[in-house]
Amino acid sequence: MITVSVQYHGSTALVSASGELDADAGQSLQAALDGVTDEQDLLMDLHGITVMDADGLLHLLDVHRRAECLGLRVLVTGWQPQPQQCMAEVAGIPGRGSATGERYAVAGFRRLIEERAHRARDSTDLTAAWLPRS
Repeated sequence: MITVSVQYHGSTALVSASGELDADAGQSLQAALDGVTDEQDLLMDLHGITVMDADGLLHLLDVHRRAECLGLRVLVTGWQPQPQQCMAEVAGIPGRGSATGERYAVAGFRRLIEERAHRARDSTDLTAAWLPRS
């Protein structure tokens, strides 16, 4: 479960999220952008996100893309170890403590991890379909 709050400071919208960034988080994240109108910057604070999977990463990328389409500059901060490691694994960057949070801001890197997150999710869905149900 995810909790999202939005605060406005001058021309910046601060979106703070906490909980799990997973398949169920999309609607809450998208709703955070609904009230953003005259702002120029979107600051996504992930300090409270302790768990993220490929679906959650795809939701985050969707929000980022939507914000940019609204003309917002986007900064994502507060990457915790597990979400950062999840993104590193999806992106194919080996090693603990990979600096994926810093690379996230690069458009080409976002496209790369989006493609790989889709593949990871599809692979998981396929594997789950083949497993016997108990």
